[in-house]
Amino acid sequence: MVEVVIKSFLLAMIKWRVSPTLPHQTSSTYRCSIFSLHSVALPFPCQNSKSSLFLITNSHPLSHPLNTLSPSPSPFFSFHMAAALRNAATCRIPFGDESLSANSASDHVSRSLSFRLSTFPLKTLALHAGKQQNRMVVKAKADFDEAGVDISLSPRVNAVKPSKTVAISDQATALVQAGVPVIRLAAGEPDFDTPSVIAEAGINAIREGYTRYTPNAGTLELRQAICHKLKEENGITYTPDQVVVSNGAKQSLAQAVLAVCSPGDEVIIPAPFWVSYPEMARLADATPVILPTSISDNFLLDPKLLESKITERSRLLILCSPSNPTGSVYPKKLLEEIARIVAKHPRLLVLSDEIYEHIIYAPATHTSFASLPGMWNRTLTVNGFSKAFAMTGWRLGYLAGPKHFVAACGKIQSQFTSGASSIAQKAAVAALGLGYAGGEAVSTMVKAFRERRDFLVKSFREMDGVKISEPQGAFYLFIDFSSYYGREAEGFGKIEDSESLCRYLLDEGQVAVVPGSAFGDDTCIRISYADSLTTLQAAVERIRKALIPLSSAALV
Repeated sequence: MVEVVIKSFLLAMIKWRVSPTLPHQTSSTYRCSIFSLHSVALPFPCQNSKSSLFLITNSHPLSHPLNTLSPSPSPFFSFHMAAALRNAATCRIPFGDESLSANSASDHVSRSLSFRLSTFPLKTLALHAGKQQNRMVVKAKADFDEAGVDISLSPRVNAVKPSKTVAISDQATALVQAGVPVIRLAAGEPDFDTPSVIAEAGINAIREGYTRYTPNAGTLELRQAICHKLKEENGITYTPDQVVVSNGAKQSLAQAVLAVCSPGDEVIIPAPFWVSYPEMARLADATPVILPTSISDNFLLDPKLLESKITERSRLLILCSPSNPTGSVYPKKLLEEIARIVAKHPRLLVLSDEIYEHIIYAPATHTSFASLPGMWNRTLTVNGFSKAFAMTGWRLGYLAGPKHFVAACGKIQSQFTSGASSIAQKAAVAALGLGYAGGEAVSTMVKAFRERRDFLVKSFREMDGVKISEPQGAFYLFIDFSSYYGREAEGFGKIEDSESLCRYLLDEGQVAVVPGSAFGDDTCIRISYADSLTTLQAAVERIRKALIPLSSAALV
């Protein structure tokens, strides 16, 4: 991988010295794609002879030798202009006597241009990207393996970051399997078994042969049950054709973003955020706009900040209450303020993630955004069964909203996965039959979560240099450990940020937690208390002991 970073540029130029034996195959296509991101990625197949990458900034060329394009049965080259082309009227691709252009009417360009090899001689590609000072990153790499197979990936996938929560959970699991006694507090998965009534409904579905495909949007029985739940518990009215059941709330969220966002749209996301929100926006070729919050405000969005950041490109506001990772719950009054702002902008929709709705601690109460005046037709509500009903492995969630949006989500689902598991849907009907808010089965779990929360809040408040906002829902603590940054531990080195602190706690304390940087706030780490009180007590003691050397380092 070659990476050249220039902080300002007037012209970026790629030159290839092509082998004279390279055949002009008329069946081959080269593609140039221009995207509105903030870096430039240049993946192309390479072998054999030499080529050069030239970047010219203030007339001073920087070069790096690369390998040339290899003549393959189906050669492919893709140039991805990912820097924002501010103040650039045209991005020109001149070849020989021909010049093809992608015109920009706004700050961003999103175009794809294709050429036959016979009319596309590999000589010089020049990008005139405007004179404004910008930061530009260029990467070039070989995309052919040793067998000559093109292994290049799409720029959309390359722009997506892997989930740190999944990565840390997998790492902790691997350590446990290797015999290391790691306490895993990274994953958001209840330690309870699925309530027996729900499990029996799934087992009976199998025994009774209810194992075939279901309608794409979900069984009518389940969608009717969801409509009843939303009306009775949330005060919002839907019909079955305004609900689509998916393989988990994560799929519901992703389909919603894909259904309503166009390239160049902005998705407004308060931070700290669930790790997948920004990546879902990027997968839709939209731009995540992150709005910071403060621990002193319980990590709740400031309506004034929201209003100042809305533009004509703002398409979606994502709210999560109760919140992952903070456990914060939006009061109804604050949601009403946000709703008044949303109402001023006809293009702005709200994606309300309510998956932790039932895991809430009095006196806090849950308010569905769609229940607020004027917000029903502006809101896509997502919920599911994983968290409250301890059904993470059953993979079932749902989205409810205006019919035309829901139908669009269903269209995407029909081409990706089709309907969710018939067995899981039968179990979900049983879950919704447990009574208001899940009945005693859910309230028993919530009682245990609250006991664990109270223990952790008390324990961490007794530690030096720790800031904590008491969560009102979900099963996470988002704790500010930034006072430990800059300190050094013998045999480990300096604690630079939340990632290095989490690595230190895993190495020294054998406790797996998630860095706040994964959620957009590097001052904190996330601790899941979806585990037994005994396990949490042991984890706190390990963390306390691991921090002692860091506390001592501050005194030196």
